[in-house]
Amino acid sequence: MRPVEIKKDIWWVGVVDWNKRSFHGYSQSPLGTTYNNYLITDEKTVLVDTVDQEFAGRMFCNIAHVLQGKKIDYFVINHLEPDHAGSLAQAVERYKPEKIFTSPMGEKALRAHFHNSADWPVEVVPSGKSLSIGKRTLTFVETRMLHWPDSMLTYVAEDKLAFTNDAFGQNIASSERFADEIDRSVLRRAMAEYYANIVLPYSPVVLKTLEAVAAMGLELDTLCPDHGLIWRGAAEVRYVLEAYREFALQRPQPKAVIAYDTMWHSTEKMAEAIADGLVAEGISVKVMSLKANHHSQVMTELFDAAALIVGSPTHNNGILPLVANLLTYVKGLRPQNKLAAAFGSFGWSGECVKILSEALTGMNMELVEPAVKTKFVPTHEALGQCVELGKKIGQAIKAKTGN
Repeated sequence: MRPVEIKKDIWWVGVVDWNKRSFHGYSQSPLGTTYNNYLITDEKTVLVDTVDQEFAGRMFCNIAHVLQGKKIDYFVINHLEPDHAGSLAQAVERYKPEKIFTSPMGEKALRAHFHNSADWPVEVVPSGKSLSIGKRTLTFVETRMLHWPDSMLTYVAEDKLAFTNDAFGQNIASSERFADEIDRSVLRRAMAEYYANIVLPYSPVVLKTLEAVAAMGLELDTLCPDHGLIWRGAAEVRYVLEAYREFALQRPQPKAVIAYDTMWHSTEKMAEAIADGLVAEGISVKVMSLKANHHSQVMTELFDAAALIVGSPTHNNGILPLVANLLTYVKGLRPQNKLAAAFGSFGWSGECVKILSEALTGMNMELVEPAVKTKFVPTHEALGQCVELGKKIGQAIKAKTGN
C-alpha cells in the first residue's frame, strides 16, 4: 500500500500484513493486521514508530515516496514491542536521526532489545514533556501498562491528533485506512477481539488513562493506533473512547460460553444438554469444542458473557490438554464479573470436575453448583441433570445481569 496523508503533512507510512493469522503466537487474527507507523513533515521531520522487521523494505519505500530526498530529523518510539520497533535498528542506520525520543521505561526496553544502541542519540521524555518541531508541538503522555511498561502516546495539539501505539487498534488488513470506511459490525467485532485477547488484563489502566486524558482537556479528532484502522472525526473518536470505557467496565450480558473437549463424545453430549437448559431460560449460548475453536476465539466470546462453563473428561488423573490450555490462557487475561460451572465424564478415577472447579474459583469466578459428572456414557438421567444445571446457571445469569 502507498502512503496515505491523514492530515496535511502527516502521513501513514505503514504496511498491511494480509496473511497474518497468528498474532504474537497466542491469538488468532483471522482478518490479518497492519503495522501502522507515521511520518510528520514539518521544520523537523519526525518518524513515529516503525514496523515489523519483515516489512522494513516496504516501510522504507513508503517513507521515500513522502520524503522526496529530505532527511528524517527525529524518531519518536511510543512502544518497543518488535512488531512496532522491529525495524528500528535498520532505520537508525539508514536515516541517522538527530534524536530518538522515548519514555523512561521505553529507554530501558530499547537498550534491552537493541544491544548495539549505546551510541544512539536517545532522549528520554517524561510524561507531559513537549517538543516543538516547527508549526507543531508534540506532547508525550506515558500510558504505562497499556499494555507494556514503556507505552506512551504522542499528541499533536495543532492537528488534534494522537498517536496511540497499541491502544484503540484492531487486527484488520484492508485497503481502507480509516475506521469510517468499513462495515461497523466487522469493526466492532475486531475491536472486541483485540481488546479481549490483548488489553483485557489492563482494564483498570484503561479507565485511569481515559480519566487522565479527559482531565488534561486534550482536543482530539484523530486517533492513530499502531494496528488496524485510523479514527478520524470527533464522532469517531468519541465512539472508540466510549467503546473502550464499556470494554474496561466488563459489564456481562445475558450470555454463556460452554467450552469443552471430548474423547468419545460423552462430554460433548453433556455440553449440548447444558446448552438446552440455558436456552430454556432465554440465555444466549455459544457451545465451543476446543478441537474446533482456538482459545482466543473462546476468549472473544467470553469477553461479554456472564458465564463460562467448562467440560473435560478425566484423562490420566487430570483434564485434557486443550482444556488445560484454555484455563491457563483465560486466567492470564483476568476477566471479571463471571459466573462459572464445571462438568465432565470419566472412566475410573473421575478427578476432572474437581480440577475444573478449582481452576475456575482460582480465577475469582462465582461457581454455580452442583457440578455434573458421569461415568462413561451419560444416561438419560445424567443428561437431565445437565439440563437442570443449565437452567440453574441461566437463572443466575438473569439475576446477575438484571435480565
